[in-house]
Amino acid sequence: MSMIKMLIHLPQPLKAKLDGLRAQGYTVSGYIRALLDRELNHPQK
Repeated sequence: MSMIKMLIHLPQPLKAKLDGLRAQGYTVSGYIRALLDRELNHPQK
């Protein structure tokens, strides 16, 4: 699958929460990809 880059701006408190996920073994990019995949491909009813 071909990948593209996106640049987004986040408030510092949200970025700090994302950085905290590293302790759980996530990368920020990997977490956001998984979140978008779940929300866009498997919407909840």
